[in-house]
Amino acid sequence: MDDRLERFVRTTFRSAGRRYAEARKAYREGRDTVDLPRDDEGRVRIVCRREAERRAVELDAENRPACYEAGHPDCEGCLEDVREGIVETW
Repeated sequence: MDDRLERFVRTTFRSAGRRYAEARKAYREGRDTVDLPRDDEGRVRIVCRREAERRAVELDAENRPACYEAGHPDCEGCLEDVREGIVETW
């Protein structure tokens, strides 16, 4: 392979790799940052689907509300909404 062509291919792949890594990092940071209304103590204000009541809850490292119960259909739906930032709030 010609040296110029090899250098071009190598720099192009490196550049694409860096852009991919930057996009991946930005996606992760954006996904991990939930922009929902919070109370004075930093808890997220949501309306619980399961109990139909207002709650101020902490989110864990995976953006799950403290009241989340795995497998419960209302909790699973709430978790999806929290991650997408569209959960009902007060």
